[in-house]
Amino acid sequence: MDVKPAIRQEGLEELLSRPLLESIWKRRTHRVSRGASVPAGSMSYRSSNPPMPLTELEEAILIALTGCSGLTMPDRPFEDPRDGEPIMAKPNLTMGGRTAGSPDNAQGTHFFMINDTGTYFLRKLPPAPDLPFTAETLIERGRQAKVRVLDRRLDVAEGARDFPAYLDSNRFLSNLPGTTIFLPVVDLSHQYINCLMYLLTQPEGARPTFVDDRNFYRPAGVGKWVKNGFLNADIKLPLGAMGPMRTQVEADLLVQNMMLTADAMGLGAWIHGTIHPQIMLGDPKFSRAYGRMLGFDFVTPRFRLADVLRWHVPLPKYAALRSHPIGLRVDGEHLIKAACPPNHPSMEAAVESVVRAKFGPDGIYTDDKTFSRIYKADYGRRYLAEASAYDQAVIDCVRDVCVYIHKTHGRFPAHADAIHVPGIWLQTHHIESEYYDRFFANGTTDAHQRHAARWHM
Repeated sequence: MDVKPAIRQEGLEELLSRPLLESIWKRRTHRVSRGASVPAGSMSYRSSNPPMPLTELEEAILIALTGCSGLTMPDRPFEDPRDGEPIMAKPNLTMGGRTAGSPDNAQGTHFFMINDTGTYFLRKLPPAPDLPFTAETLIERGRQAKVRVLDRRLDVAEGARDFPAYLDSNRFLSNLPGTTIFLPVVDLSHQYINCLMYLLTQPEGARPTFVDDRNFYRPAGVGKWVKNGFLNADIKLPLGAMGPMRTQVEADLLVQNMMLTADAMGLGAWIHGTIHPQIMLGDPKFSRAYGRMLGFDFVTPRFRLADVLRWHVPLPKYAALRSHPIGLRVDGEHLIKAACPPNHPSMEAAVESVVRAKFGPDGIYTDDKTFSRIYKADYGRRYLAEASAYDQAVIDCVRDVCVYIHKTHGRFPAHADAIHVPGIWLQTHHIESEYYDRFFANGTTDAHQRHAARWHM
C-alpha cells in the first residue's frame, strides 16, 4: 500500500532560504527509497515501510526546474573590433532562458516524468517570471506541463531487468514504486543545422570545409563553395568530429540543478543509467522483445552497398543498425519533431524551417515585444536593427551540406542521432531513513531529517 502524504508549505519556504553552497557541499546520492530493500551480506536491509510517492508540490518544484525561467540577454559584440566589420550576432534558436545554459540557447532538451500514475511528457511552458513562486502557482504550472504518454510507469516487463535493459545493481533500486524519475532526451537536429550556419560566420579565409569521415573524407556537399573561395580548403572539419554539436551538455546541467534542488528539499536524488535508450524509445531493433515503450518515430535508412564500408553494415537485413529516433507523436500531436524527413518533405524544407523560425515573419528575431522585455528603453529595437543575421551564402552552403548528408547516408544527421538520449535519468524519492541511520555515520543531512516535519502533515 502506498502512503500519500499531505502537503505542507513550510518546506517550500525553507527551500527558498537554503544557501546554495550548503546544498552543493552537502550533496550526496541517496539511492535507497522508502519501502526498498537492500541485499548486501551482513549489511542487508529489508524495509517494513510502504512506498511513499512524492506529493504534487514536490514534483511541481522539480517540473519547474525543467522549464523556462525568463528571457536570455544577447550581451555580445556586433562588430569585429579589428576592422569594424559586422559579426553575426543572432545565433540563438530561442530567447527563453532556462535554469541551465545551452549552446546558442538551443534548449533542445525535453523531459519525461515517470511515477506511479503514469509516464508524462513535460511541455515547455512560456516564461512567466512575474508569477508568484508559491505552492499553488507551481502546482498549476506542473499540471499544465504534463502530457500523459503512458498510463503506467515506463519499464520493461517483470523479470526482464537484466542487461541490456538495466545496468548492474541499478535494476534493484531504480524505477521502483513510489519513486519519481525525470528522463531527458535532446533534439539535436535544429541546433545541428543552426550550428553549421554559425560555424560559417567566421571571417573570410577562416570558414572551414566540411568533410565526411564516413565517406573517405570527401567534401560534404561543399565542392562549389571551396572552388568559389567561400570556404577555406586548408581548414578541414570532419562531420564526425563535431558529433552532437555539444547540444547534449544542456541536459547534464539541467539534471545536476534538479539533483541539487531535490537534495536540498530533503529527498533522495540519484542520477544513474536509464533503461537502455533504444529499448526505452521503441527502436525497431528491440521493439519485438520489449514492445513500443515510449513509441518514438524511427527512421531506418535504406541499405546501400557503400554502407558496408561507411558504416560496417554487412547485409540489408542489418539495416536497422542505423535506425534513429526522429520524433514523438501522441494523439496525432507532435510533441517532439526533428528537423529532417519525413517530418519535412526534404532537407531543403527542414533547413528553411530553422531559418524561418529565427528570421521569418513569426521568428524570434522579428518579435519586437520579446526584445522590448529584454532591453531597457529602445535598445531592443536597436539590437534587432543593427545586429547581423546570417548571410544568404551561409544559408545556401549549409543547405547543400544537409542535403548531401541525407542523400548520401539516408538520414539526418548521419554522424549523430536526430534525437539524442544521454542515457541518464534522475530518480527522486523519499529516503528509507532507518537504513541510513543504521549504517552510515553521516547518512542524512538536516534537510532529510526535517523533511517530514517541513513538507508533510
